[in-house]
Formats: sequence, C-alpha cells, structure tokens
Amino acid sequence: MSDAAPGDARSIDVKYGLEPVLDLGSPVDDGGASNSLQSHTVQCPYCGESFDAQLDLTAGSASYVEDCQICCQPIEFNLEVDSAGDFAGLSTLRGD
Repeated sequence: MSDAAPGDARSIDVKYGLEPVLDLGSPVDDGGASNSLQSHTVQCPYCGESFDAQLDLTAGSASYVEDCQICCQPIEFNLEVDSAGDFAGLSTLRGD
C-alpha cells in the first residue's frame, strides 16, 4: 500500500498526480500580498450559467482564455488590476 497517512492531503495529491486544492476560506501564503488570489462569479457568454473563477492578481492586468466550467466553451477574460495590485475590473467575452 501507500506510506502516506490517510489524512495527509499533500501525499495524496503527489501519489495521484493531482494539483493542490486551494481553500479560499484560508489565508494564502503569497509573500504578503493578501489579495493576490480572488474568486469572482462570472456569467458564461455562451450558456448564461454563472460559476466561480479564480483570478490571480500577481501578474497585473491580463487577457487570457479559460473554458466555461459548465459548457466548456472558450471565454476571453480581460482582468484589470490597479497600480496597487488590487482588483479593478473583469470583463468576459466569447472566445471565438
């Protein structure tokens, strides 16, 4: 069997090749930037369903494509971060 303790989440992640799960209720150790990872509810421009998207503010303003968690269509995210590194805005568009 495995030498990982049953409650050792990190060992389970390593054993099965899983990415670690972030608990948004707990503070994230990111070197002092307390607002670097945020969860925001967005509405898919294809299916209209709402879902929570994780936004990483550490890289500043960015545009990127992420699939809808419901219908899997590509959504273009336009993230705006102000000069202090705080969330300033988010828009979503069809990625096609």
